[in-house]
Amino acid sequence: MLFRSVAFAIHSVPGLAADAWPSKTVRIIVPFAPGGGADSAARVLADVLAPQLGQAVIVDNKPGAGSAIGVLAAAQSRDGHTLLMGSNSMVINPFLNPNVKYDVQRDFDAVGMVGSQPLVLVVPASSDVTSFAGLVEEARAKPGQLTAGNSGNGTLAHLTAEMFAQETKTTITSVPYKGESALMPDLLGGLVSFGFLNLPSVVAQIQAGKLRALAVTSPQPLPELPGVPTVRSLKMPGLEVQGWSVLVAPKGTIPPEGLAKLEKLVMQALNTDVVRKRFARLYLEPVISGRDTTSQMLQAEGARWGQVIKSRGLKVEN
Repeated sequence: MLFRSVAFAIHSVPGLAADAWPSKTVRIIVPFAPGGGADSAARVLADVLAPQLGQAVIVDNKPGAGSAIGVLAAAQSRDGHTLLMGSNSMVINPFLNPNVKYDVQRDFDAVGMVGSQPLVLVVPASSDVTSFAGLVEEARAKPGQLTAGNSGNGTLAHLTAEMFAQETKTTITSVPYKGESALMPDLLGGLVSFGFLNLPSVVAQIQAGKLRALAVTSPQPLPELPGVPTVRSLKMPGLEVQGWSVLVAPKGTIPPEGLAKLEKLVMQALNTDVVRKRFARLYLEPVISGRDTTSQMLQAEGARWGQVIKSRGLKVEN
């Protein structure tokens, strides 16, 4: 039943019109296991929003199927008090797997952006490659021989490596692992050539001299990695990629005044020192964005990754 089509008629939710929202515990579904950017962002927000909303806010982890299980569970929820802390995968999955039938624009109301996290292009410290240009030169000299390790087929790390090949007109071999922790030993040992990894996963290894950072995918340089160039400074703006977290609600289940309240409270929370300090410890950058801008972002991200997936002929097998 996992990939059943999500096509809902919009029905009024009993009690919402008469009562101020929320009238009971608010649940934030996170479509991943505990830990990671989306889960961490949800837990920070839950702590801050609960006293503002006057109701408990709980985090409900529903991992599996590259986040599709949790996203579908959120889309199907009609209790009027369920939210989803989504990430890039929610717009990627429908393009990768034709059996995923939910539609982000059709099935969700945007609340707002929450946070972002860049990727870092790294090679093993033992590698002869010392720069982005050097990696491109090596890939061109050895078509298909360079291996790009990633945390799984269809992940942001995988698609970014595919986009690297597309942008640099090179041929690489993508090697999927079951998460970054499974990839790391082979990357450190030089069994894979390079990878685009999440910042928290590689900071310590870079600082210890076990990995070499060639570039960051953020628009601005990172204070944690002084001297590491941005892809923009390398004349590769097409490789600017952010792993983002976004708060959405199942379409039509929260009244307009409730959505407006959430939008305002989330934006206020992201501006506080408390949230900014907690995010900084997680290497998360707060992103303050209203409902309309967030909806446009989701649409643009879907179009972007859909093009990469189509042009590279990628798919996820059932």
